[in-house]
Amino acid sequence: MLTTNPAAGAVATLEFDAEGWCAQAVREPSPNCDARPDPSDIGLLVIHYISLPPGRFGGPYIADLFCNRLDIDADPSFVDLRELRVSSHFLIGRDGALTQFVSAKARAWHAGLSSFAGRSACNDFSIGIELEGDGNTPFDERQYRTLLALTLALQAAYPLADVAGHEHIAPGRKTDPGPYFDWQRYRAALAQQAMPAPNGHALRFPFLLES
Repeated sequence: MLTTNPAAGAVATLEFDAEGWCAQAVREPSPNCDARPDPSDIGLLVIHYISLPPGRFGGPYIADLFCNRLDIDADPSFVDLRELRVSSHFLIGRDGALTQFVSAKARAWHAGLSSFAGRSACNDFSIGIELEGDGNTPFDERQYRTLLALTLALQAAYPLADVAGHEHIAPGRKTDPGPYFDWQRYRAALAQQAMPAPNGHALRFPFLLES
């Protein structure tokens, strides 16, 4: 169980079971996943954004995409998604609701062609979190709260060491989570909780200039 620092403000408690599923998340198992090459190699957290249709929030379409049940005829923008097979471990909706599609212990198909710190194929060693957003709209306060709680719980359960955006591991190809995601706020909130990781190190944000 995650225990937070009460002096730093109330944060929801999230728990992971032995199979890598969060008890407090809505579970929507996706077929778009497979085994990690090394189950113990989970060192990177990747932040994304997604909206379906683009620029519109709410509705079932993100979950439908990740679970291979998207009605391609529901919106003209879906035509290019017909053969797409993708997933993420988690989705945080605009209202802060948390949905899990893939066990944290398995490999979700979220990063695509990517590299981090000299390593390619980031899906092998990362956990992907999608924030419902479009790159043109500030994220909701409730999304930051859920992201903080989820990050702390993941950090307590797995050997995470680094955090990056999709834009940082696939530069020139991806732009998420985009200019409206407040990285400094996110990092400061994590630091305020003063939760030492199991490996004794705070999460690193290697693309941020140290202040």
